Amino acid sequence: MLRDHFFPLKDPLPRRGRLTKNPSATPLAEEEIKLALSKSSASSAPGPDGLPYSVWKRVNLINPTILFELLSPLVAFGYLPPSLKTANRVVLDKPGKASYDSSASFRIIVLLKTISMILERVMTVRLSAIARSRGLLHPNQCGSLPGLSSSDAYLTLMHEGKTLQRPRLEVSTLFLDIKTAFHKVNAATLRARLLASRVHSYMVDWVSSFLSKRTCTLLLQGSPNISSPVLVGTPQGSPISPLLFLLYVAPLHMSVPRGLMISYIDDFSITVASPSYRGNIGRLQSLFSTIAAKGRDIGVSFSVPKTELIHWRTPSLRTPPSRAPIELENHLLWPSPVVRQLGCWFTPTFNTAHHFRHRLSLAQTIFSFVKRLSSPGAGLRPFLCHRIASGLILPILSYGADLLAPNYTALRGMNGFCRRVQRWTTNNFFSTPTSILSRESCLPPIVSFSRYRRRLAALRVGCAPPDANLASARLPQSFPSISSFRAQDSSRYLTVGLSSVYLPLSWCTKVPSPPIRKHLPVDAMAHLTLPLQEGLTRYLLVPDAPTPPGTNIPPPDLMRKTYQALRTRTRNILIPDWVTNDPAPRYYKYPPSRPPHPIMGLGKFVAGRIHQMRSAKRYLAAHPSWFDENPDLTCTWCATGPESFQHAILTCPAPTRV
Repeated sequence: MLRDHFFPLKDPLPRRGRLTKNPSATPLAEEEIKLALSKSSASSAPGPDGLPYSVWKRVNLINPTILFELLSPLVAFGYLPPSLKTANRVVLDKPGKASYDSSASFRIIVLLKTISMILERVMTVRLSAIARSRGLLHPNQCGSLPGLSSSDAYLTLMHEGKTLQRPRLEVSTLFLDIKTAFHKVNAATLRARLLASRVHSYMVDWVSSFLSKRTCTLLLQGSPNISSPVLVGTPQGSPISPLLFLLYVAPLHMSVPRGLMISYIDDFSITVASPSYRGNIGRLQSLFSTIAAKGRDIGVSFSVPKTELIHWRTPSLRTPPSRAPIELENHLLWPSPVVRQLGCWFTPTFNTAHHFRHRLSLAQTIFSFVKRLSSPGAGLRPFLCHRIASGLILPILSYGADLLAPNYTALRGMNGFCRRVQRWTTNNFFSTPTSILSRESCLPPIVSFSRYRRRLAALRVGCAPPDANLASARLPQSFPSISSFRAQDSSRYLTVGLSSVYLPLSWCTKVPSPPIRKHLPVDAMAHLTLPLQEGLTRYLLVPDAPTPPGTNIPPPDLMRKTYQALRTRTRNILIPDWVTNDPAPRYYKYPPSRPPHPIMGLGKFVAGRIHQMRSAKRYLAAHPSWFDENPDLTCTWCATGPESFQHAILTCPAPTRV
């Protein structure tokens, strides 16, 4: 039953004739294999061969010619042998289901052979460059493409939504999801599209071979491990599968006047604007009918029950929110008060409190388990606690902070939680000032860290090629970028000629206080790059593929080095921002630092006592106290001098000091 549900049988591709070496094939290079291995995680679960990536990394380090000789003929002949197309598919039940009698109550985890995935990564890089150059991808497609991330998709969505609101238009967005996305890819249709676009024949043959004659073994407790053929879609878990799916659904994209269509792999969003929400409903119904008809032509359908509708509004509106529903395929969908897309929670007014409340809840749940690893007097060393906090807890808490700025309500809860984590890391007392806590734990305040994350994201948007990044393509024309390309479907032209109340603030102008006028979202990101422009006339581009010969831009290696230098400059700005926004008391003389202190490598108890003494909250005789204004400063251990931190650590002759 599970095999028939997840892998229904379809007509296979026509049988390929005798294998011949393709003269148009670009020879495989050892650098391509090295790059593919560098992007592979050594901790990934292996497939049927049982060989993890760590084995192949070691093999390639000792003798690079082994993998080169194994994979080179497969590229030259445009072929993938059946022995590399076997997979283990682990069946897991979805939690929280009332019944498990249906196949929809289970999910599949695919484990492929690692040597095959190395070659698939190489072909992914090649095919993505070919697809960009041949126009096989729509500019508003995101996901699994070099130089694009989910933040680019929702930054563009927010920018276009707020831009359309400037001329006092009502804006609505319909979020769509494709049913069983990867399984809907028809190999014959994809092959015909690649051939029609004159893609190199070796690449077309390799993709056809990759999609044909695949087998899998369902691993389910109590079931026999029987291998069965898979004649449907692209295999999940493969590096090239998302790219093949994007190529397959690219014809679904269309231009939307006074609106925008964006997709992130199988998630589509259609944004429209008109003088009324009722007008938006009519436009969305018409656009959905069009995209659904296009989907039927290629065997793709949308899950209407998963479809969500939201009516955007400005925070200054005092009228009740619109409740205008939309009818799609006999389903009546009401507007949602909050929508979750690409890991972020959006409200009709783009309020960030809901999103960061959710992130705070997740971080608190994780911390409730992690803190058991280190009690106040024993357990993990502070150095390891710092690694857990900076590598696990802080990323969960600050997810989305590269675009969304936490407001006052969200910051209040996030700051309280961060102080708990910092106190757990350093073993400091509750009476320790919060500014000292952040310096002792080497964990910056959430306000400074969020601004640092947004500035890094702004730098990436400013240096990304506008013709390959939909967010960079919406930068203002006056932004100092090497490329003058800008998106043709941008709604920025609607802001020309508006009155000063509705006119957005220029990207190079500081937001006034009170904020009567504000930047558009992309302009706000551009404004964050102003402190980084010292010594630069224009921002360099960081292409994800080699630039074509004859292009009048600096060499890619030079641009990448400059980009890394700008990232270093961004990290250096974090410390002054930390000092300015969270000043320490005058008696605390230690500067903030992001790398952990050397004392954090000591045991939890000893390191905790040193942290307490550095914070002047160890109740040493020479430390100030709130209950005694004139204490006796004499050391009670040796009675030879004032009991300061330096005396207790360095000069106290008492043999049992610690």
